[in-house]
Amino acid sequence: MKKNYFKSKLFLKYIWSYLFILLIPLVLLTIFIYENAVSSLRSEIEQSRLNQLTQAMVIVDGRIKELNEIASRISYDTRLTPYRVHDPIYSGEAIQGLDQYKSTSSIIGELLLYFHKDEKIYSSKGLYDFDVFATSFSFESWPADKLYQDLNAVKYPTMRPADTVIKSSNIADSMLAYLIPITPNSPTPHGTVMYLIRESELTSLIDSILGNYQGLTYILDNEGHILVDNRQGEAMTSTAAKSLINLEPGIHEQTINGKAHSVVSVKSQKNGWTYVTAMPSAQFFSSVLHVRSFIILLFCIVVLVGAAIALVLARMQYQPISTLVEFAASKRKENRPRSDVADRGNELDRIRSALQEYSSRIDLQEPFARNHLLSMLLKYGNVHPELQQAFGLRFDRSNHFVAVIGSGDNGGSPTERQERVKMLNQIAFPELQAVGYGVELPQLDQLGIIFSFDLDGDEADVFNRVREIVEAMRSGLLAVTDDIPMIGVGTSYESPDQLNQSFIEACSAYELRSSAEPGAITYFEKLSDAPQHADWIPNNTLMKLAQSLKQGSYDVAVPIIGLAFQNLQTTQASALLTRCICFDLLNTMLKTASELGIHSVALDMAPAAIYGNSLDEIERTLLNLASRICNQVEQNNRKEEHSLMDRIAAYIDERYTDYSISLESVAFAFNVSPSHVSRSFKEKIGTNFIQYIWQKRLNVVIQQLKTTSDPLKDIILRVGYQDTPNFTRKFKKETGYTPGQYRKLFSENEQARRMSEFEDE
Repeated sequence: MKKNYFKSKLFLKYIWSYLFILLIPLVLLTIFIYENAVSSLRSEIEQSRLNQLTQAMVIVDGRIKELNEIASRISYDTRLTPYRVHDPIYSGEAIQGLDQYKSTSSIIGELLLYFHKDEKIYSSKGLYDFDVFATSFSFESWPADKLYQDLNAVKYPTMRPADTVIKSSNIADSMLAYLIPITPNSPTPHGTVMYLIRESELTSLIDSILGNYQGLTYILDNEGHILVDNRQGEAMTSTAAKSLINLEPGIHEQTINGKAHSVVSVKSQKNGWTYVTAMPSAQFFSSVLHVRSFIILLFCIVVLVGAAIALVLARMQYQPISTLVEFAASKRKENRPRSDVADRGNELDRIRSALQEYSSRIDLQEPFARNHLLSMLLKYGNVHPELQQAFGLRFDRSNHFVAVIGSGDNGGSPTERQERVKMLNQIAFPELQAVGYGVELPQLDQLGIIFSFDLDGDEADVFNRVREIVEAMRSGLLAVTDDIPMIGVGTSYESPDQLNQSFIEACSAYELRSSAEPGAITYFEKLSDAPQHADWIPNNTLMKLAQSLKQGSYDVAVPIIGLAFQNLQTTQASALLTRCICFDLLNTMLKTASELGIHSVALDMAPAAIYGNSLDEIERTLLNLASRICNQVEQNNRKEEHSLMDRIAAYIDERYTDYSISLESVAFAFNVSPSHVSRSFKEKIGTNFIQYIWQKRLNVVIQQLKTTSDPLKDIILRVGYQDTPNFTRKFKKETGYTPGQYRKLFSENEQARRMSEFEDE
């Protein structure tokens, strides 16, 4: 029985658990002694170094910020426009201006201004032909043609690592080059400001803060290139230097040049640079080495005693637990034979894994199912009470409206979009008695928010309450992101079944807004609703009609057309004016159809609408035209959806071996929302996104198990799966065998088949 205990992984886990429980007070006591005897000095010095390095980072960041501000002022300085600097009369004034800007920062070795495709470059000392400048300032690792290319192509501020510069006087100096495109933040810069900074300016600044120490200091850019290399008493190989690139901010221990070092790293949040110092541990650790040896010996004794006690307690507790394990094994739903010893004694792990797997599937699919429900609500305006409760949605308040939010930057990165969606998933404003639910729209750069609120006062205050809710939402967004949102807001309705109307209005408001200056909020109610004549159809109604056709929402288009003709029948307008009003509706529909590329439908239906004899006949014709446009939009969307899913499937087929592939990354690559990809992929392919990738990887692993003798870990890594134990569990669940068993079984079957063929011959 004793032997069986140690074959059980569950029993071994209990030993470790009790060992951990018993060792907690002893380990804490050991750590306390160690910290007081050994680590206090180390911690104090390292923390001081961290604070000093942080201070150095802040000061360097401040200097770089000064350079950015100077470049910004240069870009708006009328003395330094291309016209002025090329004018012989004003060029002297421009050079004087550059000299003034140079004097404002102590770290600038030279300040140069270059306009794209120009053969000259301007400095604080005078005007250079570009060839003369390249000769006067010869960079060891930056040839003249590459320098010319970088000056013309740089799109964002770029700091080049320290490089040896040989000036015309044959004086060599180590300098950094900082390139800033002007005008800053413009997608189409017209020139570049280049600062030449002596490396010694930065190293002396850092040394003045860090004080006297033996070690190394590096400044690395966000791509891991060494910008500044400052050595105090020792050097480092290139391989050892590269090992510092990916360190997380904080304090680390690392072996460098065969010696233990204390490495302190901080990272700037402004420009992504990493500041690293590496000090030999012997500087502060040699005096307490004998204490550390005593602590290690004491700790080993404590572990041995604790292990003996844990073994006794684990044996006492394993017997009742083994009964539970046998019961769990008898209730397994898998009807596969247990072919390895590992299965015995690991049942609880597999039960827990199964529960976690199903729970993770539910957690993964729930957001997409919830988003699909809200998308259907925006499209059709139907509310399902049962599903509301399942997803925690409530639309039992008195008023409802929809807002469409655009990021203005194509959605940002997948991480930024995910954070924005998570923030707006469900928001509440108790002081306004309002709650909002976020909806991912198919467009990657747009999100919809469905708001539901109660109104205590007069119904005339509805718009004011809507405005307060939208302003509160916008303030929340601006508090957590630098992106200025573009917002279109639909009309508030009393019934949630009319949310599709509000969504169309919000889209109309957003579409009008998208061509104007970013940052403002556009309310559909505030769009021009005054026709040129009392009998004409309001402009916002025509915009809403056009947007409903673009969305393929026939249910929204029908009441708009019906209400227009109802008003025509009740007014006393002349026959000519009535016909013109009908033409206004027809023109709106034909223009929308043309924008959508639906020309044949418009050509077929337009004559009947133009030559109709009665209002009823014209109304039926326009309704028929709206129906055909909406149906064509739906067909086009389905075709485009099928084509998109085919392209996504092909994209996955090419990249499924990439371990970083995910729903978010694929959605970002095709400029659509993750929820839209998840829903449409399942509908088109017949399986969900994750299962599709898993099946592709599983098929390749099975094939390689049959045809190669490569180690399982290598095969799994080749197909993009990094967690070998998890893959093994999933493989067994799919096939009934572990990968090793499967390979062995296939090999035996193949040998038996060959033997049978040999006997037949």
